[in-house]
Amino acid sequence: MTPNPPRRVSLRLPDFDYSQEGAYFITICVKERKYLFGNIVDNEMNLNEFGKIVAATWDDLSSYNPAIKLDASTVMPNHVHGIIIITGAKTGGETPPLQKPPALGQIMGYYKYQSTNRINALRKAAGAAVWQRGYYEHVIRDDESLNRI
Repeated sequence: MTPNPPRRVSLRLPDFDYSQEGAYFITICVKERKYLFGNIVDNEMNLNEFGKIVAATWDDLSSYNPAIKLDASTVMPNHVHGIIIITGAKTGGETPPLQKPPALGQIMGYYKYQSTNRINALRKAAGAAVWQRGYYEHVIRDDESLNRI
């Protein structure tokens, strides 16, 4: 008899709507935590070409959907931190059906897909993994929490 494989534990809040208005602090890690985006010299992050790609792709997220606003972000050698604000703006023009804002998971999937494709095109490695599976998030509940982050 084969034992059941362990189940993956969800990091998300149960019954929480991740498409609702609010701010979210995100951390996305490189696969196997490899130093892929540059290095730190004299306490300063020096982005390489891949690091510049992930920074530019992050900055482009607000053009993905008008319901997305961006706050502070930083690229580190093996991960990215950023704050995404979902404004709750509806999309779809003046007539129904209006679409609800994208869920945080959709935004992160889009970001990881776009940045991976750009990096793999540069390194001529189609299909190579860049990111770890999933991402870490923290729901920012008030201005004090936002300022602390």
